Amino acid sequence: MKELIEGIINYIYKIITGATKTRVLLTPVFGFVFSFIVLLLIFVSFYLDSFLGLPKFAPKPFRVMLSLPLLIGGSALWLWCVLKFLKTEGTPVPVNPPPKLITDGPYLYSRNPMMTGLFMVMAGIGIFAGSVALTFLMTPLFVLISIIEFKYIEEPELEKRFGKIYSEYKEKTPLIIPKIRRESK
Repeated sequence: MKELIEGIINYIYKIITGATKTRVLLTPVFGFVFSFIVLLLIFVSFYLDSFLGLPKFAPKPFRVMLSLPLLIGGSALWLWCVLKFLKTEGTPVPVNPPPKLITDGPYLYSRNPMMTGLFMVMAGIGIFAGSVALTFLMTPLFVLISIIEFKYIEEPELEKRFGKIYSEYKEKTPLIIPKIRRESK
């Protein structure tokens, strides 16, 4: 298993540090696959709710009030991250990231705020729809799988590419749940 993970890390590193043409060609492919997986999880959740006859877990006005902050906040956070990446000549797609490590904006508080925003949106969609499967099963499962992927693939690749800079950043910045205040130096 360790060899497979190292192979994936090396493959991604090779793409990221390789030819621009390859990154540009692979960006939409990786973006499409990731988007497809997220949408598939959402639709499978709705299917599971129907198939298992699961009831909506709260009345609609309550679901709307609870979901809107997650949907708006998560979308805003995700968009802020995307704009930071685009501003530094990169994309949110792991095979075509910015050439430098971003540690400001939302990345000052979390190492992966883009995923935090996506998790918020998925939970918000689940709550809005009253989907037991999306809110309580698929979103937490997606969070868990994403954290595992980030810890074992993305972070080792970032450490390989940025070295000590990333290691220091990793030491002081939480993975997913943001710090509200930074310690003073």
